Amino acid sequence: MARTGFTHRLRIAPEKPGVYMMKDGRGRVIYVGKAANLRDRVSSYFGSPSSLNTKIQKMVSRVADFEFIVTDSEPEALILENTIIKKLRPTYNTRLKDDKTYPFIKIDLKEEFPQVYITRRVAKDGARYFGPFATAGSVRKTLDVLKKLFPYRSCTKTITGRDPRPCLEYYINRCVAPCIGLVDSAEYHKVVQQVIMFMDGKTDSVMDNLRTRMFQAADDLEFERAAALRDQIRNIQKVIEEQQIKVDSNPNAEMDAIAMAEGKDEAWLEVFFIRKGKLIGRDHFIMEGTQDEAPGHIISEFIKQFYQSASMVPRRIILQHVPDEEALIEEWLRGKRGGPVTLARPQRGDQRKLIKMVEENAVQGLSQARAKWLSDTDAVQSGMEVLQDALNLPSLPRRIECYDISNIQGSSSVGSMVVSEDGLPKPAHYRRFRIKSVDGIDDYSSMQEVLRRRFKRLASMVGKGSAEADGRELPQMPDSSPDGGWGVVPNLVLIDGGKGHLSAALEVFLEMGIDFIPLASLAKENEWLFVPETPEPIVLPRNSQALHLVQRIRDEAHRFAITYHRKLRSKRTITSSMDAVPGIGPKRKRLLMRRFGSIKGIREAGVEEIAAVPGMTRKLATRLKESL
Repeated sequence: MARTGFTHRLRIAPEKPGVYMMKDGRGRVIYVGKAANLRDRVSSYFGSPSSLNTKIQKMVSRVADFEFIVTDSEPEALILENTIIKKLRPTYNTRLKDDKTYPFIKIDLKEEFPQVYITRRVAKDGARYFGPFATAGSVRKTLDVLKKLFPYRSCTKTITGRDPRPCLEYYINRCVAPCIGLVDSAEYHKVVQQVIMFMDGKTDSVMDNLRTRMFQAADDLEFERAAALRDQIRNIQKVIEEQQIKVDSNPNAEMDAIAMAEGKDEAWLEVFFIRKGKLIGRDHFIMEGTQDEAPGHIISEFIKQFYQSASMVPRRIILQHVPDEEALIEEWLRGKRGGPVTLARPQRGDQRKLIKMVEENAVQGLSQARAKWLSDTDAVQSGMEVLQDALNLPSLPRRIECYDISNIQGSSSVGSMVVSEDGLPKPAHYRRFRIKSVDGIDDYSSMQEVLRRRFKRLASMVGKGSAEADGRELPQMPDSSPDGGWGVVPNLVLIDGGKGHLSAALEVFLEMGIDFIPLASLAKENEWLFVPETPEPIVLPRNSQALHLVQRIRDEAHRFAITYHRKLRSKRTITSSMDAVPGIGPKRKRLLMRRFGSIKGIREAGVEEIAAVPGMTRKLATRLKESL
């Protein structure tokens, strides 16, 4: 749409709260914002450019259209804005990096013998969630600490209490062995409650409870049990001394402390979690798209996106900078918490010292990340240059696409496409292919089907013949393109296999008139590279960064293909075993598999356990047991 048509549209725009979306010439959403008055807010973008920062000026120069979504209130607009940003990840918004992948710790107390495990989905199911954590590494470190301190089960088996013997974890005091009936559900729940209190920062209550049980065991002459509880108390005291540092003179202080360090186009956000006046944990997050943004705006965007999915909002949040829209964010957080929430920028005392410590950690974290990134970048750059020279490529192989085929005895054949850009995985552009036209084991034909499906659209965009020959520019689409990366031209296509796989791939390229994309294959046996029209293999040194680069992407393609193949095979197994049971549809299958983990688990479960799964009845559970 021509920008000249904006004047009339802005004049009739609603003077109500809501969300606006700016679009470019291809219809892609490049910026999302919210406003108390949509007409005034959107009109401000098309007035004097001097009132806008550099980043927003660039955004406005690309705007070809815009849309509104009217809401009843500004807090509703704030929630909707966060949801749209998370879904679309617009180029010009400040946003949490990879926020869809943040893990949580989940404990479902409705289970008879609850497990403590990692999840990436938070549901309103009555379970306790702790997080989000920045990485899977962060959450696993926390689980390691919990497992050393509290003897809950880490297995996923169905607990009957009738197992002949416990596993090793019982003998090293890491599990109370409900599997052999040493504790009942009520006793086991006491262990899980200790985990929850510890995660809530109520370590004094945990210690008091354990001491009471230790003295009771001694009075009952159960000296071995008393000694085990004594050792557990000592271990918890040690962890408290090492990890839970007193940071506030108020013993009841409950707050999060947030500070940041800015890079060129990203910011490192450090979060300290304080419970009962002690630092019980910390984590860091990366915000993207922060160039030319004020610190208050970055802090504001982080708070909105972090606490939208956080399992707990504390009573007080202390900050390095005053956030934009402070009053509105406080109102929104109060609604999430169901109680008072205060945002504060401390000026003196313990909390001022704390926020300075958090800021220093943010600066150090960003510095270390930069140093590591630069080191890795040098290695990747070197590897790409060596690979370009070894394969005689026309340009640096910044984008490499690798393809692999997976099947077992010709069943459930699948193909995978993984993408590496500048040496880093690009999961958003990964693709999986279920082989449709090939029966039995025929990796060459399967590979050809995958390549035809992948490059059919690209070939039609570029046209037959060489793009270089007639001087046309290859289409290079940004990450946010509607086609999800299909139109991006790779600098190198890598096939997992030897000469035969390469020949099959080359046949497809010649058939489709694609002679502008370099092609190579990597044979697994000797790690030799093959390229068309060169009969001899290209042998890279074992310590070559170029070899490491292609090995990493080849292994990733293999992993991605195998994962998809196993998923399809598992679905087929489930279908063949359960589809014959009337009343068991896709939804019930998913719930049963989520609860018991496998067909074997369902087969071993009791009728009452199966009937307890949502959507199941005792009659249906009996019918399923008889069928299996």
